Amino acid sequence: MKRTHLSWGTSLLLVAALVLYYVLENGRQTGPSPPPGPSQNPAEVGYPHLRWGNPSGADAGNRDNYLMEKKYYALSYNNTKGTPNWVSWRLVREDLGDADREGLVFQPDDGLPGGFKRIVTEEYSGSGFDRGHMCPAADRGSDMEALKATFVMTNVVPQSAANNEKGWEKFESYCRSLAEDGKELYVVSGPQGQGGKSRGKSADFIAHGQVVVPAKTWKVVMELGRGGAVDANTRLIAVVMPNDETVDNNWGKYRVAVRAVEQLTGYHFFDRADPAVLDPLKEQADASPIPPPREHHR
Repeated sequence: MKRTHLSWGTSLLLVAALVLYYVLENGRQTGPSPPPGPSQNPAEVGYPHLRWGNPSGADAGNRDNYLMEKKYYALSYNNTKGTPNWVSWRLVREDLGDADREGLVFQPDDGLPGGFKRIVTEEYSGSGFDRGHMCPAADRGSDMEALKATFVMTNVVPQSAANNEKGWEKFESYCRSLAEDGKELYVVSGPQGQGGKSRGKSADFIAHGQVVVPAKTWKVVMELGRGGAVDANTRLIAVVMPNDETVDNNWGKYRVAVRAVEQLTGYHFFDRADPAVLDPLKEQADASPIPPPREHHR
């Protein structure tokens, strides 16, 4: 009886020792969860419009680099200039549609904190400059909520009619054609500099000095590779257009390297992607053939 009791106790000790060994060994093998990688910022997990980076490091503490994370896009607002510094959004086929913009008017942005400029649409009236969407209405045509979300004044810059209605619009349309073909795009656009011309009127400011008229508009686009990865199949496209009356419909001639836009603006685009893959792509301007325009959702 005594030998049986000792044997049972010994068995229990052996089982306990084996369990402890397994726990310790498994802990050594797996360790703690790894820190977030370049594309896994904990503050923005699941938020697509800043998935690949915040170009200017915008945050809620800087009135001239004020981060606004909206449902349908993100932006950095510049309170001094009365315009966005940049607007960033993801574009896929599901974002497109036939929601009707007729009757929609631009509204001041209720998301701005107290004490910020609240630019209203009337302040563009008579200036000669268009209320130029940065995130286009047609990129959010899937339904009326998405479409209406683009009609706020924080998504607008004073854009020359030729820029807005010719080369800029043609490039917007081209990007939508890529989305229609199933591509996943990440887009950032914005104004740069001061002083433009539209409809025979030159200006550095409109709205009694509250809104800066940019000298140029720019846009950078990352078209992801197979399976939504940043890899050798990733394509970068960037354009810089003068904000004046010289812009024509041939958007392709305004293509530049993404690196050139970074140097122009001081921003860093898509910096959560692997630099070993992306940096070489940033050095070369896209030279892909441009197909004829097609009909799109408007």
